[in-house]
Amino acid sequence: MEPRQVRPRLVEARLEEALADSPVVLIHGPRQSGKTTLAQRLGAKRGYAYFNLDDDVVRAAAEADPVGFVAELPRRAVLDEVQRVPSLFTALKVAVDRDRQPGRFLLTGSANVLLVPKLADSLAGRMEIIRLFPFAQCEIEGRTPAFLDALFRASFKTRRSERLGPRLAERIVAGGYPAALARATPRRRAAWYRDYVETMVQRDVRELARIASLDALPRLLALAAGQTARLLNVTDLAGPFQLSRPTIRDYVTLLEQIFLVEELPPWHSNRLSRLIKTPKLHLGDTGVAATLLGLDAGALYEDRAALGQLLETFVYQELRRQASGHDDEIRFHHFRDKDGYEVDVVLERRGRQVAGIEVKAAATVTATDFRGLRKLTSAVGRRFAAGVVLYDGDTGASFGDHLYAVPVGVLWET
Repeated sequence: MEPRQVRPRLVEARLEEALADSPVVLIHGPRQSGKTTLAQRLGAKRGYAYFNLDDDVVRAAAEADPVGFVAELPRRAVLDEVQRVPSLFTALKVAVDRDRQPGRFLLTGSANVLLVPKLADSLAGRMEIIRLFPFAQCEIEGRTPAFLDALFRASFKTRRSERLGPRLAERIVAGGYPAALARATPRRRAAWYRDYVETMVQRDVRELARIASLDALPRLLALAAGQTARLLNVTDLAGPFQLSRPTIRDYVTLLEQIFLVEELPPWHSNRLSRLIKTPKLHLGDTGVAATLLGLDAGALYEDRAALGQLLETFVYQELRRQASGHDDEIRFHHFRDKDGYEVDVVLERRGRQVAGIEVKAAATVTATDFRGLRKLTSAVGRRFAAGVVLYDGDTGASFGDHLYAVPVGVLWET
């Protein structure tokens, strides 16, 4: 599963389009997800000068005189880790308002500017934001993903695939961060993830907010890893700490801001009145989650409860990563009602077509596994495209009414 040294990313076509008509383009995503590599590669092709705001001298110059710093930049520039100097956003706005030539500035950022309204608003209408995730499985394999198109076309066929078994647990534990995948052994990858989490908490959180209980964040993140793919329960997260629920809620938002966790919102429908309206919590990467839980591939495969949770997060993140490079906007939700019907991931394309994904760690599928998807079908009506139970088996088969059992490895096949 070790990635090649240089490989295309799914978002590259979208980035090229954005640079052709937007004055400012921001690639945002977690540290070490490949933003710098991608920005430098695209910038080299287009003649961009490169400036890294992690560099102490460059950052000091930008902080001392943001307007002057931007005014003296070359015609086209890459500004790496731009969140290190928030005042640059206003200076960039001034420069762009004077000259709105497309593709002037290519930015990267490791904090989610969508959660920092002042930063995002300062460049509203001038900046396109593109999310870069860690590697998708299809990127690791060097394949062009086809799953999302097949899902919305309901074009899955009866076929045999190789069951992954323990190799699925290996993929989950390996995660998607390029630097971790480049390490030779699972033990060395786990060491990288431990160092990564410590660096993120000690460095990036300190820069974003002054919090009194910084030592609580690693423990909170480990607790969140144990709740991945479950409904967000702030009371449970606050239990081990002498901190209030609002404080824990703020801390979760901080972890979201640096892409370590994220919330999957509930799906709503006027046709159903008994829907649960609580978001689900997902870790941003299963390599991080497994390391926080102290699970290697063997231990994860034996712990069926943990495997089920991490597999759901793994599938959700793979779908999100593939959607980041898709031509159509795809929005993600989960579905659950008060009668116990649920669908792990609900995908909505173009605001019209709706599809559902249920995730099972088991090697078999029965008609009962489709009960949540059938409930979703009745709620969606004609907008329903397809429902899939992804499982660790070897047979893809139709269960009627655009419902399918599909081996999980099909997710990243061409």
